[in-house]
Amino acid sequence: MHISEGVLSAPVLASGAALAAAGTAVGLKKLDYDKIANVGMLSAAFFVAALIHVPLGPASVHLIFNGLVGTLLGWTAFPAILVALILQAMLFQFGGITTLGVNTIIMALPAVLGYYLFGRLIAIWPGKSMLAGFICGFGAVLLSALLLGLTLVLTGESFSIIAKLVVLANVPVMIIEGIVTAFCIGFLKKVRPEMLPFSTTFSPDNST
Repeated sequence: MHISEGVLSAPVLASGAALAAAGTAVGLKKLDYDKIANVGMLSAAFFVAALIHVPLGPASVHLIFNGLVGTLLGWTAFPAILVALILQAMLFQFGGITTLGVNTIIMALPAVLGYYLFGRLIAIWPGKSMLAGFICGFGAVLLSALLLGLTLVLTGESFSIIAKLVVLANVPVMIIEGIVTAFCIGFLKKVRPEMLPFSTTFSPDNST
């Protein structure tokens, strides 16, 4: 899911950097410092998930767990994912420094959307929380793959075939991440419900 250096056009890189900076600023503003340990743990999980990756042209295919990270962190997923991407670029040359903004948007934006689309469903419908978790994990990777393809197409039409291959190659990752996210949500529901989004707004007593 990382885009390598020297692939994207300058306008795409600049747009990605600006959007990533804005998202990170919002994430830092919303950061609850009492939960900074959780943010660090999820950032580490994101970092480790990408260590096993398969290069695919100008990008790569690997686990990312952005659906899970987004569901638990909301906007704070932006700085959490950005830190992990910086370490991956510096330590393992995954992605690159100039593509940090675009790579952050590709992975963090679907994470935040997952929070708003499925966070309340997890809180309101306890019996269907694992289903919501699966759709969130699957959908986050799908949207990331589509955003990656879009950035390649915006750079040049010659990347259109590779963009389609990236989306198709990530289908197994979508399924795996959907399953992992579903089981993680189900586990947290039982042992650490306070980590789940909107847990203080909704409870089993007032859910329908």
